[in-house]
Amino acid sequence: MLKRTKWVALLLVVMFVFSVALTGCAPSTQSNVIKIGLIVPLTGNVATFGQSIQNAFNLVVKQAGGTVAGYTIQAVVADDQNTANQATAVATKLCTQDKVSVIVGSATSLTTIPISVVCEQYHVPFVTATATNVRVTMDPTRKFYAFRACFIDPFQGLAGATFAYNNLHAKTAAVMFDETNAYSSGLKDNFVKAFTKLGGKIVAQNAYTTNDTDFSADLTQIAKLNPDVLYLPDYYQKVSLIGGQARNLGVKSAFMGGDGWDSSDLNFAVLNGSYFTNHYSADDPSPVIQKWVSDYTAAYGSKPDALATLGGDATLIVLQGIRNAQSTDPTKIRDAIQALKGFQGITAKFTFGPDGNPVNKPAVVLQINGPAKKYNFVTEVTPS
Repeated sequence: MLKRTKWVALLLVVMFVFSVALTGCAPSTQSNVIKIGLIVPLTGNVATFGQSIQNAFNLVVKQAGGTVAGYTIQAVVADDQNTANQATAVATKLCTQDKVSVIVGSATSLTTIPISVVCEQYHVPFVTATATNVRVTMDPTRKFYAFRACFIDPFQGLAGATFAYNNLHAKTAAVMFDETNAYSSGLKDNFVKAFTKLGGKIVAQNAYTTNDTDFSADLTQIAKLNPDVLYLPDYYQKVSLIGGQARNLGVKSAFMGGDGWDSSDLNFAVLNGSYFTNHYSADDPSPVIQKWVSDYTAAYGSKPDALATLGGDATLIVLQGIRNAQSTDPTKIRDAIQALKGFQGITAKFTFGPDGNPVNKPAVVLQINGPAKKYNFVTEVTPS
């Protein structure tokens, strides 16, 4: 009997050691940590977007003391390179291998739509800072684990079209867009719909692909049509390229675009005087925004762009969800985020609708000041 007891005890010890080896750490240590994923494009064609959001994420976590709800925050950072395939791969790794409880990211609709599919599959909530395409949270029904800190493209397209028609008194517009990019094509659709409904006329809708670099044929046609506005719903690198070629080919139209223009790498000289819709202005006198601008500038030596500011919002939303859930369980965190009512972020007080989008977020229209390399606030557009 004694011999058998010793074997049983030995077996129990072996089983315990084996279970610890599988988890990689003792349960008591694991319970004090919460893993938060951060997916952003740190390389690729919109790397400044990723850097801004990562800066904001790090600042908000630091201001929280590196902890939330009694858990030590362990950030798991992944670079999606602004490609759909890479986004799918890193999101899958975060959900299945790293076992994150929640994710902040990503920056663009191109990558966030596939991330949303992965998160839905593995029941991990995420909050994107800046992905504005409708399909991020609805495709066609609600993606249960998807949230965003920004407004959506139907409203952004409406805001741009309303400003063009009412403020610039534009009666005609041409549009150039990337048909392979959900953000670009979606924003185009909404601008065209709203501008036409207001009474404007779309004289050209010219599509290109992400890898195109020569736009002379389309721009020569647009120069002959001489529309009041050339709408360019794309990211800063492509817009800078198209803008330069347009001016060289004699296009005199006012340039307009969306929030993808917001980058320190935008060609300010080429796009001087142009307008774009965005999520906030650093000149907003709101005490909350001015404190954020001051804190971010002190940390990084430059004012936060909209990507950084919404990255701050997304991180604050995630941390508050964890606080309210008092748990590392992804579904409990998801439910806590959905239940937020009037939560004070940076750009707004956040309440989430049943579609996972923030309710009544306004847009601003900014004008590019080329010589100063800055954006001047023009007006604010509020959802009706």
